[in-house]
Amino acid sequence: MVKNGIENYPYQPVRDPLVLEAMRRVPRHRFVPPEYRRDAYLNTPLVIGFHQTISQPYIVAHMTELLDLQPDHRVLEIGTGSGYQAAVLAELCNHVYTIEIIPQLGESAGELLNELGYKNVRVKIGDGYEGWPDAAPFDRIIVTCAPDDIPPPLLAQLAPGGRLVIPVGETSQVQYMVVVTKDRHGRISQKRQYPVRFVPMTGKALE
Repeated sequence: MVKNGIENYPYQPVRDPLVLEAMRRVPRHRFVPPEYRRDAYLNTPLVIGFHQTISQPYIVAHMTELLDLQPDHRVLEIGTGSGYQAAVLAELCNHVYTIEIIPQLGESAGELLNELGYKNVRVKIGDGYEGWPDAAPFDRIIVTCAPDDIPPPLLAQLAPGGRLVIPVGETSQVQYMVVVTKDRHGRISQKRQYPVRFVPMTGKALE
C-alpha cells in the first residue's frame, strides 16, 4: 500500500486491456472510508486506518500489469488492506490468496469481498513475510508493503516460471519496485523498475 504516492516515477501507460477493464469493474469507492469516497477515483492513495492506505489506482494497475496474469494462475497477495487490489486480481484470475497482518483490516476486507461476490478470494490473517506455505506454490506473488529485502519464504513459494512483484527498500531510503522471476530450473533473476514509497512490511520483516 503506497504511503504518500511515489516521487518522480515514469508514467508508463498501462496498456493491457484486461487490466484496464478490471480496474473499471471494481468499485473503488466501496474500499475506502465514507469520508474519502468523494476522492475514490482520483489518482491518489487514501487513508484506510491503522496507518495504512489504499494505493493510488495507477500503481494498482501497473503492478497488476507487471504480474502478467493468466486466468488459471494461483496468486498470492501480501498486504490485503482494504481488499481493493485483491478484487482487481480476482477479476483476472480464478485463485487469489491474500494475507493481512492487521486483523481488523483483514476481517473487514474479507466481508466486503464476499459481499461483492468475489468468491475466488481467500483471506488469511497472518504475517505475510512467511507467505502461505499450505497453499503454495504460487504462479504469481504481489506485495503491497515494502520489506528491506525480499523475504526468502516468498521466493521459496514462487513456482518455477513464476513472477513476484514487490517494492523493496527501507522507509527512510529510496525504495524500488522490483520484478522477480524464477525460471523452470529454479534460478532467480530480478529487474528494478522505478522508485516508490510504500508503507513498511511489519511483523517478522522487522526482526
